[in-house]
Amino acid sequence: MQQVMVVGAGPCGTAILRMLHESPLFLVSFVVDINENAEGMVYAKKLSIPTATDWASVNMESIDVIIEATGYEQVFQEIRKAGQGDFLLIPGNVAYLISELFQEKKILIETLEKQLYKHDLIFNTTNDGMIVIDKRGYIMLFNRSAERMTEKVREDVMGMHIHEVIHNSRLPKILQTNRTEVNKEQVLENGLKIITTRMPLLDEQNEIIGAFAVFKDITEAVDLAEQITDLKEVQTLLEAIIQSSNDAISVVDEEGRGLIINPAYTRITGLSRKEIIGKPATADIYEGDSMHMRVLQTRRPVRGINMRLGPNRKDVIVNVAPVIVDGRLKGSVGVVHDVTEIQQLTAELTRARQIIRTLEAKYTFADIIGKSEGMSLPIEQAKLCAKTPATVLLRGESGTGKELFAHAIHNASDRKYNKFVRVNCATISETLLESELFGYDEGAFTGAKRGGKKGYFEEANNGSIFLDEIGELKGNMQAKLLRVLQENEIVRVGGTTPIPINIRVIAATNINLEKAISDGSFREDLYFRMNQMPIRISPLRNRKEDMKELALHLIQKINQEYGRMIEGISDLAIERLKQYDWPGNVRELENILGRTIIFMKLNETIIEEHHIPDFIESYNQGCKDSPLKKNHLQSENEPLSEQMDRYEYQIIKQALMKNSGNKTNTAKMLGVSVRNLYYKMEKHGLENVDTQ
Repeated sequence: MQQVMVVGAGPCGTAILRMLHESPLFLVSFVVDINENAEGMVYAKKLSIPTATDWASVNMESIDVIIEATGYEQVFQEIRKAGQGDFLLIPGNVAYLISELFQEKKILIETLEKQLYKHDLIFNTTNDGMIVIDKRGYIMLFNRSAERMTEKVREDVMGMHIHEVIHNSRLPKILQTNRTEVNKEQVLENGLKIITTRMPLLDEQNEIIGAFAVFKDITEAVDLAEQITDLKEVQTLLEAIIQSSNDAISVVDEEGRGLIINPAYTRITGLSRKEIIGKPATADIYEGDSMHMRVLQTRRPVRGINMRLGPNRKDVIVNVAPVIVDGRLKGSVGVVHDVTEIQQLTAELTRARQIIRTLEAKYTFADIIGKSEGMSLPIEQAKLCAKTPATVLLRGESGTGKELFAHAIHNASDRKYNKFVRVNCATISETLLESELFGYDEGAFTGAKRGGKKGYFEEANNGSIFLDEIGELKGNMQAKLLRVLQENEIVRVGGTTPIPINIRVIAATNINLEKAISDGSFREDLYFRMNQMPIRISPLRNRKEDMKELALHLIQKINQEYGRMIEGISDLAIERLKQYDWPGNVRELENILGRTIIFMKLNETIIEEHHIPDFIESYNQGCKDSPLKKNHLQSENEPLSEQMDRYEYQIIKQALMKNSGNKTNTAKMLGVSVRNLYYKMEKHGLENVDTQ
């Protein structure tokens, strides 16, 4: 510590004395002035600092610094000539400069103190709470409003981390993100609800040095806002929603005058804002009554009203609802749907569904209903073959669910994430079938697309193709299909280059392929190539124990399609359904149940026996005089399926004999297709029966 002697205790010396006394680096050992009552002398005596009236009387051996502050050059020269001790002599002008700097410092400090006082006054008199944290999250400022709202004492929280005081504070998050958060709700630990704005504090280099939060108590304001609904605020909110909506919207006041329309309304109706705003609600109507006026009169919404609006006579569907605030009618809101757009969307949806139905398999084995022996066996066979690449041949009468099995096999295979293409060979004309199946090259025929076109086999590459009604293929197409199955490649129509493919073929037919082979209408080699994994699906008449489960499943499907809420079917109704032979199988059962549900009353939820159409009585009446009745009592102990098979055998045999073996006339008489008749004849061994 440097020992200092101040010579001269006037204003300059006094200022230097004060400055040195406050510094821990200097120790004032003597103050010298010829006037003992000088300001500096009095101040020194208060501080117990030794004083003298003559600097020469002071022992200066221990003095490190002498400051000459008298302002007289003669005194400075005398002290310098004396040269007693090893000290630093500072002249008066330098001392004066130091004094002036000290005075400026003092004034600056006083000014800052005044500013801090003003700031502190502002911080502590505002009703908004204010908290400032440094970049480490420690509290630097905490005003009185913050004390009041948080119920914390300022002296206790200063220097604490913000999370120790307000555990859910997001000020540290502001330090991380350097983003301002405006008007955010927050609930303090004492349950007080506040609205707060948080922002980062940055220095001149845009470096974050802390964060600041200002917040206010909004509990009372929120309670009040929840009780009061202002129509102007509702209108502002409605305008924001309306202007951004793609639906055409119009709003009228309680008198029916136009208040708001959006751009979509102008686009659909062709009417401008000037033609609607402030005008009667009937101004936009070309044909029909004003739904706004009806709603204002009845206070009830209207929906799905067909109208024509504007000079373009636009066909639209209108929904209008009243606007009621605190029980008072304030107007109505109308939403207008362009029928043209709806029709276009419906057409696009239909096309999309067609594409999806073509390229994707919809059903799984869970969708195949039936636990009877006649159904469980083909299901197990299908599950086994689904895991292999083998060609599957599904056989069964029309309506038994062959396509359902094809979907399920694809979805259970390792190809389920690839395409599933369905082709009905009977619905495509013979001239187009080849190009549809195998595709064609550019210029293959008149009207061919530029660049050619892929066929179904190429579309199904790496997936599965379902060939329904395979027995309808002609001889040349059968030969080409055989090549595809053997070589795993196709050649487009008009092309010469084989295209390799990797597909799983699932075929289906309801005709007697063996009979077709003997007639020469189906290739034997193709039959053996496709018959790797044959699956025969039982007709409904042979598995009537599945009738109830099937009926319940179909009822749920029909409910979705028809918008009904039928809950089930009674046991008596099931027994009545079992009396029928179901030549159309499950497809016919679905049609009958659909017809039944259509004619049921809306308040009826269970299908009863009397709901079943009268076709069963007609069926039984037609069989009343049949020779089947003769053996009825003798076969009561036989299973129903065996009795039905025997009855079917006798009916078909009797019809064949009556028509002298003519298959076409027999099929017409029985009301079945010729293919179905061949299948039944094969089943019952009637191919070579004597019809004479």
